[in-house]
Amino acid sequence: MLNLFRTMVLAISLLAALPAQAHKVVADAYASGDVIVGEIGFSTGDVAKNALVEVFDDAGNKLGETHTDEKGNFTFKPTQKVTHVFHSDLGGGHVANFKVAVEDLPLMGAPASGAAGTPAAASAAGSALTPEQVNLVAETVRREVKPLRQVLFEYKEKEDVQSILGGIGFIIGLFGVGFYMAARRKLKQG
Repeated sequence: MLNLFRTMVLAISLLAALPAQAHKVVADAYASGDVIVGEIGFSTGDVAKNALVEVFDDAGNKLGETHTDEKGNFTFKPTQKVTHVFHSDLGGGHVANFKVAVEDLPLMGAPASGAAGTPAAASAAGSALTPEQVNLVAETVRREVKPLRQVLFEYKEKEDVQSILGGIGFIIGLFGVGFYMAARRKLKQG
């Protein structure tokens, strides 16, 4: 009975530390102009400052590297039309791994004027906007959506903590049932 109590106290103390350390790496990247722009941080709102970001293709060949700035943002200019896999080891077991697919890459080698035949030119022709205006609108939308992404990650983190606390409650309930059964057996024997 004493061993069961010690086991329960140990399990509760180990599980109680989990919510305090629970946070996830938040990372994203997208094409902007002729570069890939990205950000790396944590679901707590903290950013990954001056972190090394390595870039690979799907086969694991290194395409290059960059660093995040003080706000956790980075840019990378692609030189190949392949899926780009971004990897950053932030320490403490936190690793960011994310991809930018080939179809999401910025236009490479396209004339700066946005010549006909490019997606930006097609969008501009259909909307009577210049390619520069289309890029400005896209950049504005990205900037406005960024806080919403943070809110979603924080909500998801909150849901994960609730799941952990629910699991702890379930385990405590199982121990309670065990203690009840042990007490009934002891009463029947005595």
